[in-house]
Amino acid sequence: MNTIPSMEIPTQLREMAEKNIEQTRSAYNQFLNMARQAQDLVTRSQGDVMRNALDVQSKAMRYAEANIDAGFKFATELAHARDLKEYAEIQARYAQAQAQSFTQQAQDLGKMVADVAQRMQPGKL
Repeated sequence: MNTIPSMEIPTQLREMAEKNIEQTRSAYNQFLNMARQAQDLVTRSQGDVMRNALDVQSKAMRYAEANIDAGFKFATELAHARDLKEYAEIQARYAQAQAQSFTQQAQDLGKMVADVAQRMQPGKL
């Protein structure tokens, strides 16, 4: 008959095993918490990046629409010019207005992009 001898595991060994399991579980939970925090940070930063990119794109689209509208208005005014002098005056006004508009738009978009870049630097999220 093959009987397996009864071998009792010493109390100290069982306590050590339980302690190791507890420490491992604690380390695992800490790891999970850090992983969740990292995931949340990435999600928030991607959300911010997307939101900021859409803000810049939206403003750029509004400027493009305004510039196109100004172009149509310019073409309409040119079509109504009665002589070359009026034609030249319309062109000069348009060129001056668009130069100012483009300068302002470039400054606004540049500031907006710089602000986004500043906010997206590590440690600012």
